[in-house]
Amino acid sequence: MFEIKKVLNSSVVLATRDGDPFIVLGKGIGYGKKPGDVVADSSDNQVFVPVSGQSGSVAKEMALTVAPEVFDVTREIVGQAERLLGVTLSKSIYLVLADHLNFAFDRLRDGIRITNRVFWEIKTYYPDEFRAGLMGIQLVRERLGIELPEEEAANIAFHIANARSDAEDYDAMRYAKVMGKLVNLVVLSLNRPLDTKSIHYLRFVTHMKYFVERYFSGAMLSEQDGLSYGQLAADRPREAQTARKVADYLAATYGTEVPDDELTYLIVHIARLSRA
Repeated sequence: MFEIKKVLNSSVVLATRDGDPFIVLGKGIGYGKKPGDVVADSSDNQVFVPVSGQSGSVAKEMALTVAPEVFDVTREIVGQAERLLGVTLSKSIYLVLADHLNFAFDRLRDGIRITNRVFWEIKTYYPDEFRAGLMGIQLVRERLGIELPEEEAANIAFHIANARSDAEDYDAMRYAKVMGKLVNLVVLSLNRPLDTKSIHYLRFVTHMKYFVERYFSGAMLSEQDGLSYGQLAADRPREAQTARKVADYLAATYGTEVPDDELTYLIVHIARLSRA
C-alpha cells in the first residue's frame, strides 16, 4: 500500500511506501484524495514511479504546468508501446515523455516548428519504436484532438528507445546520428545502388545498430586474434578498406579504436551488402 503525501493534480500524487517516495500516475487518482489516504498497488491503471529527492521536486514542478490529461495520454502511449514491443520500459519515461509532449503542444499552439534533424535515422534504425511513436500521435489525436506532425513520432520513438536500455547514458538520438553517418559512408564507398528492402541491407543495418551500441558502451568484440581478420581482409580488400574507413572515422571523431574482431564481422556484412 502507498500512503499519499501530496496530491499534485487529479492524475498525479506523491506517495510513499516503506518510507520510499513514489510518483503515482493514474486517471483520477488524485480526485477527492488528501494526504494520509492510501493507494493500492495492484491496479493495472496506475503507474508507480520511484523518485529521488531531485526528481520528486521536478515532478511537483511538472504537475503545476502539465495538465492531467497529458499525464493520462502519456500513460496510454507507454502502455501501448510496451505491449507492441513486448518489453517493460524504464519508469523514468513517464515524466520525461509527459514533459516532452507538453512542450510539443505549447510549440504547436505558438506556431513554432522545430525540425528533427535525425528523423530519417530514427525512422530507419528504430522502426519498431517509430511505429510505437506513430501509434502515440494517433492516441494524442483521439484523446486530446491535437494533430501532431509525423516528426513527433520520431521524438516519441527516441524516448521509447532510451527507456528500453538498462544503461543510464544510452542516447538513441546520438546513436541514430552516428549510424546514419556510418551507413552513408559504407554505401558511398560501395558506389552502387542498393536495394534497401533486401534482407542483406536489413541485416547490415541491424548489425550497424548493435555495432554502434557496443562501441559507445565499451563492449566491443575483442578476442585478441587477428588471424581471421587478416585472412578475410586479404580475400576481400575492397570491403576491408570500407570497414577501415568506418573504424578510422570513429577513432578520429570519438577517440576509440575498433578492434579487429569487430572489423571482421563488419567486412562480412559489407561483403553481403555488396551482393544485395
